[in-house]
This record gives sequence, structure tokens and C-alpha cells, in this order.
Amino acid sequence: MSRGPPTRTATPAISITWSGLEPPGERNPSVQPLTILASGDHFVTTSLLTDALRDRVGAAHVTEQTLPWPLVPFGPVAEVDEASGSEDELIAALPGVRVLVTQMAPVTERVLAAAPDLELVVVCRGGPVNVNLEAAARHGVTVRATPGRNAIAAAEHAVALLLAALRQIPQIHQGVREGQWRSDLYALDAVGSELAGSTVGLIGFGAIGARVARILRAFDATVLVHDPFIATAPEGVALVGLDELLERSTSVSLHARLTPENRHMIAAPQLARMPRGAVLVNTARGGLLDYEAVADALDSGHLGAAAFDVYDAEPIPADSRLLKAPRTVLTPHLAGATRQTAERAATLAAAEVASHYGLS
Repeated sequence: MSRGPPTRTATPAISITWSGLEPPGERNPSVQPLTILASGDHFVTTSLLTDALRDRVGAAHVTEQTLPWPLVPFGPVAEVDEASGSEDELIAALPGVRVLVTQMAPVTERVLAAAPDLELVVVCRGGPVNVNLEAAARHGVTVRATPGRNAIAAAEHAVALLLAALRQIPQIHQGVREGQWRSDLYALDAVGSELAGSTVGLIGFGAIGARVARILRAFDATVLVHDPFIATAPEGVALVGLDELLERSTSVSLHARLTPENRHMIAAPQLARMPRGAVLVNTARGGLLDYEAVADALDSGHLGAAAFDVYDAEPIPADSRLLKAPRTVLTPHLAGATRQTAERAATLAAAEVASHYGLS
């Protein structure tokens, strides 16, 4: 995802402590304890990581490092993106470490070159965007991730945004707080729409998209899916081409991964194919949308509403047209932010460590 310049704020000092983990019973006594760096943050915390490692790995010598995110925004570090902390701080914590478990640490070429003992990096997120994968391969370091950790949270957030946009809940809520009691919102040209009986198109059908489809089916919506990487769709879901999806759907929700090939896959020509008054939702990656074209479609009234959790530049620039565009619902890239997501990320990461070393 392309981003603006990282926010410059005072970075809290990264804290490092040591924790000796005792094995729960007699688990593989012949195996030497692993040396692990649990590089947590203020969401997937070091305590969550350490507890999960205790449960799944057993005897280990764990260094605990706490990165400043999300108290300080993440951003690019050297050649990797969406990272927290510095290369120097990570390098200082890695001597003798065989396993790095982290969500946000910047695993760059320089870091990998300075960590000859490192064997495994487990990233507590769906994709290891904070890891230089080519450099890891050159240095013989295995990289694993935890896809699906936030599927439930992100799917629920996408549907919540869709409902909020269909009924313009944030705008009406703000009006009530300001003392407005608008009976004129009952006028036929002012009321919202129902999910039941509508057609919703999902672009991308991975763990999140599939869960969104199940939720929408419970609302009695017709669900169309476009995903070039799947051959069949489950019962009750129709697999169609992108053009057909756009033309038939009164709401469209994006759930695809961002690649060089699909950047701005929804731009002015695609928006023009959507029915007038359609709703657009994006909780996937900001680069999938041409947001200038989206703002044009909102201003013209072609798009009935839009709801976004991700953007081309994050944080949203103060001069972004989205901040003034009508009929929008905007959240600050927190679709996956639930307590259960953090706990699940730690559990899945520990399971990856156990699997890699044959401890599961």
C-alpha cells in the first residue's frame, strides 16, 4: 500500500525483558531450549506472545521486546512497510536468537545480515509486509505468517460499515447529537436501503470474503463473488466476472490482496459500470481503489454512499477529498482491531513455531 510520509512523533523507548519458560511437563527433554525473541507491541502484546509460546513450545529462553505501535503509527522502515521500531533496536535484541515472533518489527536486509543465528520469523499478521522476503530466502531464514487471524473481526467490520452506509447512521447520529430531529428523513428520496433482497458483490473470496458472504446470506442478500484464484463458490454464492459483478451489485465490498497487477482495479471505468446509487466498501487495501475517482463519483451522486477503513495514504491527509465527500463512513484502519484478533494472532504464531520444530 502506498503511504504518505511517516508521522514524526516521539517514539517511546523499546523495552526488553527476559523470561525463562519452563516446560509444561516432560515435553521433548532431548531438545535444546529454543532462543526466541517475542517482539510484541501494544496490540499483540509481549505477554500474549509469551503465554502462547509457553503453551505450545514448552522450554525456551525468550527475550521480550515491546514496540511502540499503535501508540506511534507504523510506517516504512528501510525497504519494508508497515513496521514499528528501528533496525538498530531489533539488531541489538537478536544476538543468539533462533526464532523471531513479531507483528511489526522491521525485518530488513540489514537486520537479517546482522542475525546469523536466526532460523525462523513468524509474523502475527496475514501477510509479512514488514519482512524482506527475498533477503530472508538468501539468508536461509524461513518466514511464516498467520493468515486468518483477523478474518472474523474484519468481516464483521465490513458488514457494519455496509449497514452504516446503507442507512447513513453516522450522519443521522451526529444530527441527533446536535439537536436535530429530522422527520424529513422519512421522505422517500432520503430513506436508506435494506440488505435483505439486495445484491452484494464481493471482490476477493479468501477467509474474510467467505465469512462476509455467510453473514450476508443470513441477511437474505444475493451474493456475487469475483476471484480469479478460485474455481468454484459454495452453495448460495455465484462466481462471476468483474464486469458482471459491478453491473449487477447494488453494494460492492473489496476483500482482495493488493498486488502490482490489481492496483486501482476499481477506478472511474469500473465505478461507471455500477448502478447509480450503489454503495462501495473497502476494508482490504487502499491501493485497490482510485480514491480520486471515488470522490468524483460521490460528488456527482453516481455512488450512493461509501465506507472505508483503508486508504492510499495513511493517516488520511488533511486535504483529502474523502474528508469532505458526502455520504461517507470512515474508520482509521482498525477493521481487525479486536481483543480476540490479538489473542488469536499470538496463538497461531506459537503454533507455527511448534510446527516448524516438530513440537506440535
